Amino acid sequence: MEFNRETALVETVLFLESEPVTTKVISNRAQLSEEVVERCLDNLKEKYEADNSGIELSMITGGWCLTPKKEYWSVLKEIYGAKKEGRLSKSAMETLAIIAYKQPITRAEIESIRGVGVDNMIRLLIERNLIKEVGRKEAPGRPTLFGTSKEFLKLFKLNSIAELPRLDEDEEERFELAR
Repeated sequence: MEFNRETALVETVLFLESEPVTTKVISNRAQLSEEVVERCLDNLKEKYEADNSGIELSMITGGWCLTPKKEYWSVLKEIYGAKKEGRLSKSAMETLAIIAYKQPITRAEIESIRGVGVDNMIRLLIERNLIKEVGRKEAPGRPTLFGTSKEFLKLFKLNSIAELPRLDEDEEERFELAR
């Protein structure tokens, strides 16, 4: 691993940025070419893979950021996790999971899966910026379709929705629309 001033500069940019940033943004901030930034990112990945590091370089929502390693985050997330907002209730998490796995999905479809009204859960998840309106369904009444937001990806440290864990057969069946 070649750790030089350029790599230290890229590391500093990542430390100072509060949101994930693309290689191009890092390049602009650090005034380095994108090729040099790519090499620096490789150096940082190698540095943070060491057992004596509590952080790692992560790609989240298409950008790079420094995040706690999972084994340390599990110990600290109660303190540092949701500084601004309380934890989500079980029913809010269930509603969020249905939206994440079945998006785009309407309120009526979510209610069909959950078996209960979800107006309050939808409102809460929109307020927390975890879901958003993503369009209208081509059906009578043109109901609103919901999907997850960039904030959802950041919260769960995902680069894209494709990185969601796969559902097993029982979970898949539970998420099917009631007929």
